[in-house]
Amino acid sequence: MPTPDQPTLFCYDGSDESRRALASVVGMLASSSAIVLTVWQPLTARLTEAGGFGVFALEEESEVDDQERDAAREAAEDGAARAREIGFEAQARVEQANGPVWQAIVDVANEIDAGLIVCGTRGRGTVRTALLGSTSHAVLQHAGRPVLVSPEPHGS
Repeated sequence: MPTPDQPTLFCYDGSDESRRALASVVGMLASSSAIVLTVWQPLTARLTEAGGFGVFALEEESEVDDQERDAAREAAEDGAARAREIGFEAQARVEQANGPVWQAIVDVANEIDAGLIVCGTRGRGTVRTALLGSTSHAVLQHAGRPVLVSPEPHGS
């Protein structure tokens, strides 16, 4: 069971699902300490994980990765600000995943000894929905600590 000195790890990508997950635990937790985590993947890692391939000039790949990292930083800061608005002592954190996103989440949870991992059921966009929908399932399977998956509301 989570203790008051263990932070809650919120998985956050800026989607409606991740916003709902963040709000879903208000008033339920013993700890007000939170880490809002956004994980991003370099283009080559995303293509490899999706089973795709592509030929990109190194310069273009670097540009895409820079945009992804910047978007992740913005999402994490947005999530931390939202968490602070609802009463958490929240810090934003961005991690690069060269493998599966779920592994990066579990690694961070282990590093910070999270009392609870909170995530939504889906991410943004068609490809991300497929990847991040399976991410919450993989986190459940591999975390070895409490995980709360906030579902979409009925009728969505």
